[in-house]
Amino acid sequence: MPPKAKITRDMIVDTAFEIARNEGAENINARTVSEKLNCSTQPVMYHFATIEALKKTVYAKADSYYSAYLMNINNTQKNVMLEIGLNYIRFAIEEPHLFRFLFQSDGFNGATLLELIDAEELTPVISAMQESAGEGSIEQIKEIFLTIFLFVHGYASIIANNSLEYDEELIKAHLERAYNGAVLAARKDTK
Repeated sequence: MPPKAKITRDMIVDTAFEIARNEGAENINARTVSEKLNCSTQPVMYHFATIEALKKTVYAKADSYYSAYLMNINNTQKNVMLEIGLNYIRFAIEEPHLFRFLFQSDGFNGATLLELIDAEELTPVISAMQESAGEGSIEQIKEIFLTIFLFVHGYASIIANNSLEYDEELIKAHLERAYNGAVLAARKDTK
């Protein structure tokens, strides 16, 4: 009889990530992970003292996956913020369980919007926006981002919760108006 396959930490995280992605993070527990891995719950609990620790690790993996998805943009695009915003909404459509896990759970742990804007994970987005804009201080770019983020997050949340159909042309037109308005407001504030 061949020896049993060793269940690694990475196997557990990958399996829990797939559960979060396909069924929702609320379905991550030692039993569901072990069933998918065809093992007992012991390897899960050996590698993760608590299910919350496993969920935290899966949250980080989901965040990395989301960041790569978000930044998959055409760098020649004039309006990088529009592309990032549309990707955010597309993520909510294509990965609704991960969207809810990342943005509609307690993952932010009470952080303020200003703290979120200054988060290290957002640096590539802010940098891409600043490069695309060609002008403006980092503070202006953050103000523009905040305005657009709130707008885009509203759309994405409504769509991820099956309350609105996705109409890319309509949403793109709304995003362009919101972006242009945010840029005008940022310029006006500096005068």
